Order: sequence, then C-alpha cells, then structure tokens
Amino acid sequence: MATRSPWGRLRRFLGWTLPSCAVIPAVLLLAGLVARGESIKGAASELPTLTTARQAHSLSSEEARRAYPIHLRGVVTYFDADTGTGFGAIYIHDSSGSIFVKNAGGAIKELPVGSLVDVRGVSDPGGFAPIVARPLIRVIRQVSLPGDAAPVSRTQLFAGEYEGQWVEVEGIIHSVSGSGHTVVLKLGMSDGTLFATTVRAPDVNYSALVDAKVRIRGNEAPLFNGSGQMTGARVVFSGLSLVKVMDPAPSDPFQLPIVPIDGLLRWNQMSAIRHRVHLRGRVTMLWPGASLCIRDSTRGICAQTAQDTHLDPGDMVDVVGFAGAEESTSALTDAVYRSVAAEAPVSAQPVTAVQALTGKQDSELIQVDGMLIGRDLASSDAKLMLTSGDLIFTAVLPQSLAGPDSGSWKNGSRLRVTGICSVQFDAQTSVLKDGMAMPKSFRVLMRSPGDVVVMQRPSWWTAAHALWLMTIVLIGTLVVLGWVVVLRKRIRESEEQFRHMAHHDGLTGLNTRRVLVDRLKVAFEIARRHQKGLAVLMVDLDNFKDINDQFGHHTGDEVLRATANRLLAAVRKSDTVARIGGDEFVVLLPESGKGNVAESIADKLVAALAEPIFFEGQLLPVSASIGISTLSAPMQDADELLKSADTALYFAKEHGRNRFETFAPGSATASEIARP
Repeated sequence: MATRSPWGRLRRFLGWTLPSCAVIPAVLLLAGLVARGESIKGAASELPTLTTARQAHSLSSEEARRAYPIHLRGVVTYFDADTGTGFGAIYIHDSSGSIFVKNAGGAIKELPVGSLVDVRGVSDPGGFAPIVARPLIRVIRQVSLPGDAAPVSRTQLFAGEYEGQWVEVEGIIHSVSGSGHTVVLKLGMSDGTLFATTVRAPDVNYSALVDAKVRIRGNEAPLFNGSGQMTGARVVFSGLSLVKVMDPAPSDPFQLPIVPIDGLLRWNQMSAIRHRVHLRGRVTMLWPGASLCIRDSTRGICAQTAQDTHLDPGDMVDVVGFAGAEESTSALTDAVYRSVAAEAPVSAQPVTAVQALTGKQDSELIQVDGMLIGRDLASSDAKLMLTSGDLIFTAVLPQSLAGPDSGSWKNGSRLRVTGICSVQFDAQTSVLKDGMAMPKSFRVLMRSPGDVVVMQRPSWWTAAHALWLMTIVLIGTLVVLGWVVVLRKRIRESEEQFRHMAHHDGLTGLNTRRVLVDRLKVAFEIARRHQKGLAVLMVDLDNFKDINDQFGHHTGDEVLRATANRLLAAVRKSDTVARIGGDEFVVLLPESGKGNVAESIADKLVAALAEPIFFEGQLLPVSASIGISTLSAPMQDADELLKSADTALYFAKEHGRNRFETFAPGSATASEIARP
C-alpha cells in the first residue's frame, strides 16, 4: 500500500481540498490545537453546528462558553496578524452579519482582505460578545468586499447595537497618531468623536487626511473593561482603499483665511466650524506638547496640541486647529502651529481674583495676587492653592517646566502670579440662567517659575518680635475672649450646617426621609381632625440600574438631580418632595381637596419625568412609575398611607411602567403584596 504524504493525511483529516496558499495557516492552527490537547469536535460534539455569523454572534455569554461547533463561509473584512496582545484579529462577514475570529498571534502570517474563506471553530464568550475561537481557515478565492455597510452614528456604535458588524461612518479626520504597526484616526462625527484604527501600510502619508471629510467602511470593535462591560467603541478598517474622501483636506492649512479669535463659535461661523480654522496671534503661553495660548487684537484662546516646537513669548504664530467649547469657553483641539515673526511679549493685565472670576479675562494673560495656603500633593505638576479675600484659586505649572525655585514658596507667602486665566463654568447653573455661561472657578496657567513673585514672605518668630511681647501679653486676654466669641459663632454656624445636612439629601437637595415622616404625621392628624384631603405619591425611576450599568454612576447621579428638579417644578410650594433612598422619591400633597387633584399631579409628573435628559452630549431615556394613596376612613396612621402608595407603585410597575396607579381600599393590602 502506498504511503500517504503528510499533506495528504492533513487533507484527509480536514475533509477539505486545501489550496497551497491555505495549507500553511491551517497546519499552524491545527498544530496549536493538537499541542493543547484540543480538537474542534471535543466536548461540543453533542451541540448543533452553527452555520452563520448571526447564529454564533447571537449566543448569550453562557451559551457561547459551551463551545458550540461553528462552520461558516464568509468574506474577510479585516485582518491583523498580531494585535500586540498575543492574538491575531479577523472579522468574517456573511449574508447574516459579521463576527470576530480570534487566533494565536502570528499563526496566520497573511490573509488578504476580500478572501472568501471556509471557517471551522468553536464559540467563545470573548471579552464582550461571542466570537469564533480555535479557528481552522481555508481560503477559497478572492471576492469583492461586501457593499452593504450600514451607515451608523457614534451614538449607535456606543450603544452596542452594531457590535462587530460591517458599518460605514462619516466625519472629518481631526488627527492621525498611533504606535508600532497601528494607525489611529480621530474622526469628528456629527454626534461626537470616534477613533478608527488600521494596520500601518508602508510609504502611506496618513497625515494628509487631516481635515478631510471621509467615509470609512470597517467593523465596529468594542472597548470593554475586565468585567466584560462595554466602555466605548471604535472602527477597524483594512486600509485606505476603504476610506472614501468626500471633501479633501486643503494642501496647506496655513493658507486658509485667518479668522479673528473673537469670531469663533459665533452664529455666522457655525456652518463651517467642523473644519479646521486658521488663527494668527502672539504667544502668551506654551506648554510644549500640551497647550499653546495666543492673543490677537480681539482676545485670547488656548489650543491643545501635541507639537513641541519651541516658541518665545510674544512670537507671532499661525495656528490651525478644530474649534470647539470646553467648559463653556472657546478652544482649539488637535492644533498645529508655525512661527511667523518675533514680537515683543504680551503684557499681563493686572486683575483681582474677583475680576478674574467674572470670565471676561478667560484665556488672557493676567497678573493676580494671593496668599499661598497649600499645594496639591496628589498632582505631579506644581499646583499652588492661593486665597484672595473669600476666593480660593489655583496656579498650575507643568512638572516639565518647573525649576528648583518651585519648591521654595512657603505657605503664608503673598505671591503675585502671572499666567493664562482659565475659567471653569458651571453648566448646570448656566442652564438655569437661560443659557448664559456662569463662571464657578478659575485657575492660572503659568509658563515658568519666573511667573511667581514673592511679594511678602510669611512671618516667622524672630528677635524683632520680642519687642511686641509685652503688648501681646497685655492684649492676650482680650484676644482669647474675642476668639471664644468667634468660636461660639462658628459652632452655631456648624450646627446650622449639620442641621441642614440632616434634613436635606446631599445629592439632590431634597428633603430626607426623616423630614418626610415628621411632616406626614402632622398632615395626617390635620387631615383626620379637620376633614381635609391628603395624598401621597410614591415615585420610582424605571430601569435606573440599567442607566448606572451602561453610562456609569456619575450619569446616574445626574439623572437623580434632574428628576429632583422636575419633581419640584411640577408640584405646589405647599407640597413636600423627599428622596427616601436610591431612585425612590415621595411627594406629600397636604390639603389636596376632593376630586382628582392627586391623579392630575401624578399625570403631570409622569409626563415630565419621561422627557429624555441631555447629559455629556447624549440623550438619556428615562421614565418613572407612580403609586398614589389618598386618605380614607379605614387608615389608622400615616405609615399605612405610605404602604398603600407603595402597593400602588408596585401595580404601576407590573402594568408596564411609565404610568401611575391609585390604591383602591379593599382591593389589596400592603401585607398581601410583596414588593419585587
């Protein structure tokens, strides 16, 4: 009998006729499986074979962990031999969708995008969504890439609804970066910023794409943490052949028309604001590789930049970048610059801390006095904390620019600091003020240790102070008495502060459960004695845990604050609104009268709380369920009124949420119904 060759035995084992281009990758993958004592059949032999990408991708994490056998045929839309994590990355697309295929790094040296392949493997839960693991891949032939990429927004990608799928995104490229063999494009889309990555090709000038409007076809790739929770998304694409330039970038951005700084982000400029703008001004501050501030004849502005070319204060420079707003102040991002001419330095404007806080000197070079009261020891930069009158502000100097003198400033010294005034605005207060930006604090961005001048050193005990010793002794008693008076006043103020904290919720400012119980008991007795109406509304946000899980607890806190504000706006001044824990609120309606007053208010609240909440550039869907309990003859105390409202709330949840239900005496009791 003739002896079969090793290649013949491999082909017989696989049951395929492998072309020569696919034999080596298949051998490498098979060798890896055999070395681990694994096989594609194994424990999954009793499970049905999945034959489409959608079937495999639609598995739950628990089901995917069972290692279902997978056999599908599709087109390679992305390939990276080694991502730098010890694994290679492949995306396969068939008529049902796309799925990620994970293989050992370097096991497949080359797999052209557009290859029609036959893939055998097993399901795996992956880091976030199900994938194909332990693959054997056979190349059939070259075909065209799929043309049915779904146009998607950043919001849709970050919501996870297109995980791993073949998509198309559109935007303006803000920057090009990356390391090793990976290129990262920062894409400014209509609803935010998205990163798109590709494997670096030799002799390609990716930077020429900056400021071009493009459409990119590729696969969505999720960003996730160690707990398997999605934290963001990106798009991976196989090369510039999948980048369609809709509007090319200017060949020389410094030939763009110069825009006055004061004209940025105004109504007349908004139509073209997504592209780069060209500014010209004199340097007021430079943090190499981080930030550049300039001033023209109208005002100042700061730009975020990775460029570290040296400039001197006063140099006239051209700056090109993308205009936007950070904390309600105009700024540039992803900026580049070049020197035009040397000029005299810009003079700093002397201001008080109060004047700086008005925001009129934002991004301007200022000079302000203050007393040094401490340092931020948690920061690697030199961050000084100063006080002036009732205000506290900080002065910041990057560690890279700090010198030996930066550690010699002593607490208690009166300093004169020079630098760029950076004002932080309160977005929530601005909303309440018809949109006008309201400053909440400011800091000074210094350029060098020379921006700090010690005006007065802290007093130390010396021989000269002995001359005042007798005077100090004589007035010591008066000082002590005066200090006692001050301490008493502070104690009273502290008592008032603690009393307020005990009666008001720290997050929302609403009344606490303790205040609610006291007011409810009083209202209950008044209603029973004088035959006046009384109602309690129990309010609970729907699916609040999902908001915390998907967007984070800081977003959940914002939802709770917005809910509290809406509750207060929708009820009467005589009513009491309290937060009794988590996402549960209670509205007490004393003297609610007869008729449907409570139902009318509840209906108004359901509508108000169903409005989406805008936070950090996205709309958060919210709704609430409400249980109503009104005073009736059988009720013995205020606690029973609360329990009845809680029972009605449960009914509202059970009947679909985003609604209210009124407790009907005799239909059920709180003891007969267990809260979920």
